[in-house]
Amino acid sequence: MAEPRLRLVGRLLLGLFLTAAGVTHLGPLRLEFRGQVPSWFPADANLVVLVSGVVEIALGLSLLVLRSRRRVVGVVVALFFVAVFPGNLWQYLDGVPAFGLDDDGARLTRLFFQPLLILWALWATGVWPRVRPRPHDHVEWTPSAGSGAREQH
Repeated sequence: MAEPRLRLVGRLLLGLFLTAAGVTHLGPLRLEFRGQVPSWFPADANLVVLVSGVVEIALGLSLLVLRSRRRVVGVVVALFFVAVFPGNLWQYLDGVPAFGLDDDGARLTRLFFQPLLILWALWATGVWPRVRPRPHDHVEWTPSAGSGAREQH
């Protein structure tokens, strides 16, 4: 089944978004991203940011080029968004300023966008909601006497 145009656009935009976000993890914004790594996390914050940036780039590029595997990639992207949610939650609970989120209201609002990203990944890749062809959408052609088909004797 062909990929609906709106989902295609959604998948490509999410792929570009993730790729760009991953690149920013590797550059000067790395210090901002370190603010999202909880102090209790058992790994170096800089390493976590670098690895998550590489993962975001890989996921973004996968969304862009692995069309035949888009559903699998969509599930992995959604799971990635679930995996990084504790960092966003920690940023809110500890009141860590980053990316212009300098007050609790802004940090709390951001938390509500994470489920939207998860849904975007699942929707844009055709995982959810799964659209099934309706029975009347599939029409088989069978030759009949009036169709111009010739019978062989």
